[in-house]
Amino acid sequence: MTKRMQVYKCEVCGNIVEVLHEGAGELVCCGQPMKFLEEKTADTSTEKHVPFLKREGNKYIVRIGENALHPMEEKHYIEWIELIVDGVIYRKHLNPGDAPEAIFEVPEGSEVSAREMCNIHGLWVKK
Repeated sequence: MTKRMQVYKCEVCGNIVEVLHEGAGELVCCGQPMKFLEEKTADTSTEKHVPFLKREGNKYIVRIGENALHPMEEKHYIEWIELIVDGVIYRKHLNPGDAPEAIFEVPEGSEVSAREMCNIHGLWVKK
């Protein structure tokens, strides 16, 4: 059974889906079950993946890597950054060469978290 906001990836073609509506079925792509991506919360490598989140005025700034920014190279980069404020999802897609950050002008919330997808190291979250 899928749950809302879960992320799955096809290990054949690379399709990534985020669940918008829960269901009892299995997600399948290219003839095989899609892989559920667990949200990682602790960085054990030298690279920075856990989103750094701060509020400045009427903006949330989400940066990937608090002290050392995540690389944004052709073969290793952040695909997208999500900000979740009181259940509402805001997303920015990134490309190699972009800064690994996103700025969202949204009202302040009581429940705020951020997620990011590294094309090599998967899904990371800061709650």
